[in-house]
Amino acid sequence: MANSTGGQNNGKVAYLVLEDGSVYQGKSIGAEMSGHGEVVFNTSMVGYQEVLTDPSYAGQIVVLTYPLVGNYGINADDFESRGIQVAGFVVREHCDYPSHSLSTTNVDEFLSSHGIPGIAEVDTRSIARKLRSQGVMMGMIYCPANSEPPVSTSLSGSSPDTSQALRLLEGLEPAEEALARLKLLPQYGGVDYVKEVTTSALYRWDATSDSPTSRGHIVVVDYGLKYNILRLLRSRGYEVTAVPASTSAEDMLSMNPSGILLSPGPGDPALLEYVVDNARNLMGRVPVMGICLGHQIMVRALGGQTFKLKFGHRGANHPVKELATGRVYITAQNHGYAVDGDSLPQGLEVTHINLNDGTVEGLRHRDLPIISIQYHSEASPGPKDNEYLFDVFLEMVAPL
Repeated sequence: MANSTGGQNNGKVAYLVLEDGSVYQGKSIGAEMSGHGEVVFNTSMVGYQEVLTDPSYAGQIVVLTYPLVGNYGINADDFESRGIQVAGFVVREHCDYPSHSLSTTNVDEFLSSHGIPGIAEVDTRSIARKLRSQGVMMGMIYCPANSEPPVSTSLSGSSPDTSQALRLLEGLEPAEEALARLKLLPQYGGVDYVKEVTTSALYRWDATSDSPTSRGHIVVVDYGLKYNILRLLRSRGYEVTAVPASTSAEDMLSMNPSGILLSPGPGDPALLEYVVDNARNLMGRVPVMGICLGHQIMVRALGGQTFKLKFGHRGANHPVKELATGRVYITAQNHGYAVDGDSLPQGLEVTHINLNDGTVEGLRHRDLPIISIQYHSEASPGPKDNEYLFDVFLEMVAPL
């Protein structure tokens, strides 16, 4: 039976404080420390381990709207990266005693082992309604019992004015102190999180003993990729190499790739000119597929623009229409920025649109072997309806 209270850091009080001054009091789970980030919500009913380990959530505090989290625990198979990527985690109820044959630990212990703070017993749907109406905003999970100042590391080497501001925080009530500290921190949109989550060196995704004979070589540029992209490409018979985000086009092409995939990742693509320049130098020289941030990078490389959504698309049930067939797909999504459809350069045409808000969800180039999607064809867990898009890409790479 799920137990939503016992064992959560002995019921220690924690606060979620939003930059508009809203305060939510709950109980601490995970690491007994404070953390800050852009507060976003996800509407998925399952897949919390995949959410926690998705690099696209770097720099963000994730609020899950589904009320009970943790009932099937954490296992060794459902990692989408090398570890937890979120800055903080917010849930309504947390299950301390999961029941699943593969489970090795619970969410509380998983967060603690990675030094990530969380908060439970808050009204997550109320928070989601606020973010829908006012837009995503910065926030802080604050644990008053923590003796370390919540932003001491973030403000190391700070100016005398900032140091004086920190001294003035002494004696404030916990929520007031958290809000005051939050105002001293950088905004999410001003940080290049791709540099924080990309691999430090290239690596091959190892073939298993029953993997099919290689049909070619796909290079995946790691802006914050999820492992399931590599799994799906390898399962289709391709050798797969992941490379750092800063890898030059010439270095990628020197690996003789059959095709190149621009991966998902976190943050504002407008900050990533070094990535955009590399992508621009690939266009027309090798088949290219972009997913999520990779889709946005591809558009900017060809001369288009992107913009920030009010509250983003994050969940496993977003309807997307394929314009050529009229078919509607249910998709998994996780992005806070989108392509400006009015800015598309000549040669690019829209293939998919979001039925909730009409935003661009897919593109192809009329003359060059280039396709891209804003949603996650590799969704794990999530609808598998969209895995066919890997086959569309690979048909450009090596027609059957």
